[in-house]
Amino acid sequence: MEYKFTLTPAIVSCLQAIERVRERVHLTLLPPAIAEELRLQAHIRSTHYSTRIEGNRLTLKETEEVIQQGRLFPGRERDVLEVERYYQAVQQVETWVSEKKAVTEVRLRKLHAILYRGRRARPTPYRDGQNVIREADGEIVYIPPEAKDVPALMADLAAWIDQSSAVQPVPVVAGVAHYMFETIHPFYDGNGRAGRLLATWILHLGGYDLGKFYALEEFYANDLPGYYDALVTHPHHNFYFGRNTAEITSWLEYFLGGMAEVFEQVSEVVGKYSLEPKTDESDLMLRTLDPRARRVLGIFSRQEFIQSSDVARLVGLSVRQSRELLSQWVRQGWLEVEDPSNRARKYRLAEPYRNLKRVP
Repeated sequence: MEYKFTLTPAIVSCLQAIERVRERVHLTLLPPAIAEELRLQAHIRSTHYSTRIEGNRLTLKETEEVIQQGRLFPGRERDVLEVERYYQAVQQVETWVSEKKAVTEVRLRKLHAILYRGRRARPTPYRDGQNVIREADGEIVYIPPEAKDVPALMADLAAWIDQSSAVQPVPVVAGVAHYMFETIHPFYDGNGRAGRLLATWILHLGGYDLGKFYALEEFYANDLPGYYDALVTHPHHNFYFGRNTAEITSWLEYFLGGMAEVFEQVSEVVGKYSLEPKTDESDLMLRTLDPRARRVLGIFSRQEFIQSSDVARLVGLSVRQSRELLSQWVRQGWLEVEDPSNRARKYRLAEPYRNLKRVP
């Protein structure tokens, strides 16, 4: 399938703005605790706003409490599960990026499975029937391709992402992938959440993670009419009567314009906390910690002690695995046990590392 778009002056201008911010943030040093806190808050905002677009009723603060404290909200169990599973999917994307795992059909189906049933679920099969997107009043908005065509369309999309990442600007690849995923609508439900995560996955994999400090979903949630209008690139609502061959330049202008705006906002925040470019003892100590340890370090900017349940939620492990990881960190010397006799053990930073958590 051919994806039609043109790199217009507006698109080129957005790409240039994105590159300027990318370089600026890359050269900026942040206090360790600030960097980890910005990453965590970006993941929380990504989770909140992407699920809110689909009707989740939890507030940003409540989403944060679910992710960080495991809080339950009686009567809103479905909303809590959606948030928990979206956050698990964000963690899975981070793992694939750290392992340099390319976008494949199997991983896309696994990503959807995590969003819908949790991290242990098997990859979701593509839909085997027709679905129709309607307005609340029943009016048809869009009729996706027939189920029999979905496997070939998804295979084409995965191959295009793989081949184009080396010849097209990565943000363009992410924008096209997001649009085409929503157009194909390969699953009965959850396509919006999966498509937005797919775009983030491609951006992070291609070096446009910007420290993992941003959440594009927030831009869309705050401009839902514009977001939905931009996704409509042809007046006919049937895939086979124009959507399959539509010119998607207007969508790319919207997608890249939003990305440039979000990147600039991140640059402003990062600039407030920047450090002089030097290597001090704190920086050297931070480099000895693995990525999971650095993420856990961010918790200590808000509380003095942590438990295995805190680590389990934050890095996507079972409580048992988290206990083993905490024991490993104690042996490495950067954590210490507060009360060895207590079954619900608490851990705190060892003395030499306590200055790493300080926030200016």
